[in-house]
Amino acid sequence: MAGRDAEELARAHGTPVFVHDHTTIVEQAERLRDAMEAAGLAWRIRFALKAQRDPGLLAALRSRAPFVGMDVCSPGEIAWGSDHGWRPDEISYTGTNVSDRDLRAILEAGVHVNVDLLSQLERYGRAAPGTAVGIRVNPGVGADHTGATETKYAGSRPTKFGILPERLDDAVEITQRHDLTIDTVHYHSGYLYQTGSIPVIEEAGRRVASMVRHLRDADSPVREVNTGGGLGVRFRPADLGLDLDAWAAALARAFAGIDDLIVATEPGEYLAKLTATLLAEVVTVEDRGQDAVFVGLDAGWSGVNEHFVYRIPFHPIVCRAADAAPARSVTVSGHINEGDDLFAEDVPLPEVREGDVIAIPNVGAYNLSMSSEHCLRPPIPVIGIDERT
Repeated sequence: MAGRDAEELARAHGTPVFVHDHTTIVEQAERLRDAMEAAGLAWRIRFALKAQRDPGLLAALRSRAPFVGMDVCSPGEIAWGSDHGWRPDEISYTGTNVSDRDLRAILEAGVHVNVDLLSQLERYGRAAPGTAVGIRVNPGVGADHTGATETKYAGSRPTKFGILPERLDDAVEITQRHDLTIDTVHYHSGYLYQTGSIPVIEEAGRRVASMVRHLRDADSPVREVNTGGGLGVRFRPADLGLDLDAWAAALARAFAGIDDLIVATEPGEYLAKLTATLLAEVVTVEDRGQDAVFVGLDAGWSGVNEHFVYRIPFHPIVCRAADAAPARSVTVSGHINEGDDLFAEDVPLPEVREGDVIAIPNVGAYNLSMSSEHCLRPPIPVIGIDERT
């Protein structure tokens, strides 16, 4: 990792430990920027802070990719982004079910705000009449890493996110009553989608483009369409990844003909997922009968829970024998006293011994940031590597 031997890092620093390659997040941001520029888009990139908030990684992103802004979804994230170097005008807030208490803190911070429900727009209008605001809309179609055409964010069934197309005039009426200006249309249609889902993403863009035109015709001077995040990366052996040039070209086609429009994206997974690897020690190898071998680690779902929350598959590697042929299928389990604390089931691995170091790659997003104190296990520490050897 970053030119270092994984097992040596584990022996030197102890386990469990996350290893962050800071260069990766910078490279991902540069690839995204270059693809959007090549497609002729007036672009804006923000990093979804909820995916990863490690101070070392944020410092590398801020100093080496200063063109990346910040996407936040709570008052605490606004404070965190500000404390780590982002100005208020570089921070965009998009949240859901915002209380008056939260709204006061958000408005005091001076960041741009997108609201995602008519009731929230009404609440915002009462609190900040005469200001500019963004609205999150629901295009009714989305994509994820499974190839689905509907997600928990957008689909034919109601979700908790976004103003529906048929309610746009209601949104305009609320803004007129409170002298608000709609300057941004935000939508989120995907989760870890890859190249095969680009037609779905383009269709979502076309639907949102129609909404932008409708709002402009209603004298709402929309200047930015925020496409949210969800961009995928290769995290399974069979994955093809996301063709960024094809993705950017699809957005350019979807929003073609709308003058003076910035197309923004706010990825978390795409920038952060590949940056981190978990290193953990094997503390148990036991045949549990019925041809079931359990490999127990000194880490658990309290610190690495993306698989348990989002069902994203993990792919453990035995560092000592990373290129060896599999010997048998095993179940890799954690040290939390719960039956569901499993990292991978029926995964083929070479011979595993107690004391081996297991690496679980591609855990840079939605693991460290969602860690808990379940069973009073402490957060997993981080090794940050600025330069590759």
